[in-house]
Amino acid sequence: MILIYETDATRGKLGPEETQKVYEKYAAWAKSLQAKGVFLGSERLTTAGRVLRKNDKQLRIHDGPFAESKEVFGGYWAVEAESFEDAVEYCRNSPHLDYGGMLEIREITACGVKPDA
Repeated sequence: MILIYETDATRGKLGPEETQKVYEKYAAWAKSLQAKGVFLGSERLTTAGRVLRKNDKQLRIHDGPFAESKEVFGGYWAVEAESFEDAVEYCRNSPHLDYGGMLEIREITACGVKPDA
């Protein structure tokens, strides 16, 4: 799983034309992953959300996460890789890195919970 973090450098700094060019670069990157047969999916998160925490057995619910944070989890790319080194190679050409963003590569393991059929 390639986790995408947006930073102050990547949020709200581009105009509409520049934004369109960035989307085109992401599309080209996705097509390159598809051509390699490793692309499994991708989603971008919206800015709306809720943060839940339990304190002294009491559930607290807050609006968030907030865009004022220095780094915000903005979405993911799922790829199939044989190793972390392969995943790093897939990320080298990510346009996200060209705009000051950060990528985190994590291995996914089965949790044993399956939805009802």
